[in-house]
Amino acid sequence: MEVILKEDVVKLGHRGDVVKVADGYGRNYLLPGKLAIEATLANKAVIEQMKGSAVRKLAKEKVLAEELSAKLESVELLFERKVGENDHLFGSVTSGDIAHQLAEKGFTVDRRKISLEEPLKTLGEFHVPIKLHREVTTHLKVTIQPDEPTETATPAA
Repeated sequence: MEVILKEDVVKLGHRGDVVKVADGYGRNYLLPGKLAIEATLANKAVIEQMKGSAVRKLAKEKVLAEELSAKLESVELLFERKVGENDHLFGSVTSGDIAHQLAEKGFTVDRRKISLEEPLKTLGEFHVPIKLHREVTTHLKVTIQPDEPTETATPAA
């Protein structure tokens, strides 16, 4: 089945590309998710118009991504987690946690754009890559430190 991609699809192609995919992948994932349309003659004519607008849209998205990248360069995130033996965390810090804390600071970043190969499970300082655009990647400083339990003072008798 041939489809025309309406959005960038990882490991498949970019917006506007005509690609050949398995019938089930196209019917069950790409078409219902509005990630692609069938590659008919009429749609190919429409896609030429879409390519022109896509070029303008890509340029605008890149400018916005570069602006966000410049703002994120100075942001540092701090996570406090409970720690066990050998500074091993109970739980971990995931891309969802990072996206949530960025949202609290006023930055809208999709968690899927945060390129964590595995969740962070140790204490320390990490530089996490965030792919904001096809051509714009920034690094975010993430620090994980132990959660200090608060000591409750017992009243003297």
